[in-house]
Amino acid sequence: MKVLFVSSGNSDFFEIAPFIKSQGESLKKIGVDLDYFTIKGKGIRGYLRNIPHLRKKIKDGGYDLVHAHYSLSAIVTSLATSRTVIVSLMGSDVQGSSFWRFVIRLYSSFKWREIIVKSEEMRQKIKIRRAHVIPNGVDLEVFNNLDKEECKEKLNLEKEKNYILFAADPDRKVKNYPLAEKSCSQLITHNSQLITLGKTPHEKIPLYLNACDVLILTSLWEGSPNIIKEAMACNCPIVSTDVGDVRWLLGDIEGHYIAKHDPQDFAEKIKLALYFGKKTKGRKRIIELGLDSESVARRVLEVYKKSIEL
Repeated sequence: MKVLFVSSGNSDFFEIAPFIKSQGESLKKIGVDLDYFTIKGKGIRGYLRNIPHLRKKIKDGGYDLVHAHYSLSAIVTSLATSRTVIVSLMGSDVQGSSFWRFVIRLYSSFKWREIIVKSEEMRQKIKIRRAHVIPNGVDLEVFNNLDKEECKEKLNLEKEKNYILFAADPDRKVKNYPLAEKSCSQLITHNSQLITLGKTPHEKIPLYLNACDVLILTSLWEGSPNIIKEAMACNCPIVSTDVGDVRWLLGDIEGHYIAKHDPQDFAEKIKLALYFGKKTKGRKRIIELGLDSESVARRVLEVYKKSIEL
């Protein structure tokens, strides 16, 4: 089977979003012949300018299907080809205006063969019953349980200090950095420091997840946050707001805490995570949920097979 991945290519830090590239590479490992096409240009006009180049890529490549990531990429793909289009919708797709959700439902009815969403909450909000709920998987070879002291040494972090990890760009409003900052300001007596990873290369994130004492997610909304699954794969304690599928992901594992969108409550949950003071069993939970990258790739492959058989 030959597949083309279509996604945005406008980031200053990577050509393809790491979670999209990771899924593509996991599909390659199970035998899918897969290429990438990145859309250059921002806004609707910028995206539309890619149609001729994408049309040529699809025509010359002889692909069985095209898998577009995010709704705008999928619309451009639909305008560029009449071939089978699979669409992965992300959290931001369903948080748009009601008009944009109407556009998504319209295209899903007439243009898109199969739709993948990242959580049940997304499926309910977008109102597409036939959508497949398939969260992104996590590469258990990359995100692994490493020695904490060695990771601290590699990152030049103090051995005796407690580190709280905010693994997102503080400038992204949806990530709600003010809540992280206000919560951590209440932890003066805990010898702690807040670390942000806005512009950190993705390959360093496993080191930070193993070096830090707790990962925090203060987001206003999410689909199925990859950083939560990555932290779980590293057995890192977690404090998160109740967004997307986080409550389901964390389950009842010790060292995982759900907090309110309130600095005091969030700070209290961080204290619990710091007092917990050891590795969690998050990795075991990821395996039980079938959210390792290979298991997820096989689920995506089944969607591909179904779309071709129709």
